[in-house]
Amino acid sequence: MIPSSDTVPELAPISVGGITAYIQELLEQDGQLRQVWITGEVSSTNHHRKGLFFTLTDPQDKAAISCVAWHGQLEKLAQVPVMGEQVIVLGSIRLYPVRGQYQLTVWQSLPAGSGLLALRYRQLRGFLAAEGLFDLERKKPLPLHPQTIAVVTSASAAAWGDMQKTLGQRYPGLHVLFSPAIVQGEQAPASIVKGIERVERDGRAEVLILARGGGATEELACFNDERVVRAIANCSIPVITGIGHQRDESLADLVADAYAHTPTAAAEQVVPELTSLYAEHQERLQALQRAAKSQLDTVQNRFGRLQSRLQRLPLERQIQQQTQLIGWQKQQLVQVTQKCLQTETLRCKFLQEKLATLDPKEVLKRGYAVVRTEKGAIARSSSQLALEQELLVQLGTGQVKVKVTEILDK
Repeated sequence: MIPSSDTVPELAPISVGGITAYIQELLEQDGQLRQVWITGEVSSTNHHRKGLFFTLTDPQDKAAISCVAWHGQLEKLAQVPVMGEQVIVLGSIRLYPVRGQYQLTVWQSLPAGSGLLALRYRQLRGFLAAEGLFDLERKKPLPLHPQTIAVVTSASAAAWGDMQKTLGQRYPGLHVLFSPAIVQGEQAPASIVKGIERVERDGRAEVLILARGGGATEELACFNDERVVRAIANCSIPVITGIGHQRDESLADLVADAYAHTPTAAAEQVVPELTSLYAEHQERLQALQRAAKSQLDTVQNRFGRLQSRLQRLPLERQIQQQTQLIGWQKQQLVQVTQKCLQTETLRCKFLQEKLATLDPKEVLKRGYAVVRTEKGAIARSSSQLALEQELLVQLGTGQVKVKVTEILDK
């Protein structure tokens, strides 16, 4: 029943501002709406000095929501929303009272779908690169002639059969260790890590091949997993990857010591081809024979030249030349010896004269005498003598015995 014009409402009417404030409180106090992730397609954008205003739509459900990323938040967005792109935004629901409309205040914006995977790939790649895991200095050289190699891949993959065939044809007798692993899906990263660790514990392999055939980007996502990257980086033996066909590099390729675009190419890179080795051996053998022949020819030519010179030079002339040389050396030796003898003779004469001046007998000859006690000690002071003491006086020629009758110094 339609109320008549004179009907009085039971409750007092609420103003537009009042009902708007009530609805605003309901929205902004809802814990689920304070922080919500929303995905949709950007259908319109409006760059304003205060920020970016845009609309997210859901074409399937024919729904839309207004969004705003304030100016101070724009530079923090991982991807600025662009019209026509699918994005995932994080924000909170707010009510705009002037128009009575609710909108999403955006804090973060990420690309959706493959774009999100690409963003995560770039972020992880930058983080691992800053850590130095992709540096060339860390990469280990592949062994030239490995006798035992390990392969980590799926047992049911065609890549495993192709690699076995390639390795057997190129390097017969090679010992191949197989470490099975899941190489697709959510369980793949943990399975690949276990496969690498299994090879490490075994300890026989000299090099490890991590392989998988071609596939979509989503199917190869496990080779961009941080756990797989670190397992490769920490492996004690060289690791070569052969993942998929021609495409962008995976993080596993970047951290590996070497990589190829296919499992077969990886197998070819790990071991040399036996026929090529034999051909190279034959080439080196021929080069060695040529070098030996060249050296022999050089020696023979030199011997021939010396023999020819010897024939042109008579033996008597050689003896005469050697005799002259010996005579000249003898003359030099005599001259040096005579010079040394003269020098030493003069030195001996000088020392003899110097020694003569120090001879006590020569001193006595000049009128001096040496007084000795009965015991033979030299009397050096009158204080050491006593009256009636007998002394022996040695003169320049002969000796006399005297007796002390008076000591004048006392």
